Amino acid sequence: MFPAGTLYSRRFADMNTHCSCCSQNFEPEPGYYYGAMFVSYAFSTAIFLAVIFGLSLFVKEVTTTMVFMTILVIVVGLLPVTFRLSRALWINIFIHYEGPCPSFAKNKIGVNRLNNG
Repeated sequence: MFPAGTLYSRRFADMNTHCSCCSQNFEPEPGYYYGAMFVSYAFSTAIFLAVIFGLSLFVKEVTTTMVFMTILVIVVGLLPVTFRLSRALWINIFIHYEGPCPSFAKNKIGVNRLNNG
């Protein structure tokens, strides 16, 4: 879905327009990925809860500043990962994944042979 080598660069949000294997359009309609914001919000909430829980286990006195700075560093550090993961999960809800490219190509060849008789 995303160009190689762009995960931790300024272009982490760039997406390929189509799948190189099956030609699936990665933006089926304008605004398609607005729902991915809710998936990203769920990831961020899980990170917030994990940080608060982890700090309460390992630190004797947890301060607001400590929680805020820890969450800020982790969320900003994981931003490219959560952005891409939320988009991948969102499109996977609506579009069925066919499998890796070689197995997908084998299945299509088999289907074409059956249809062509």
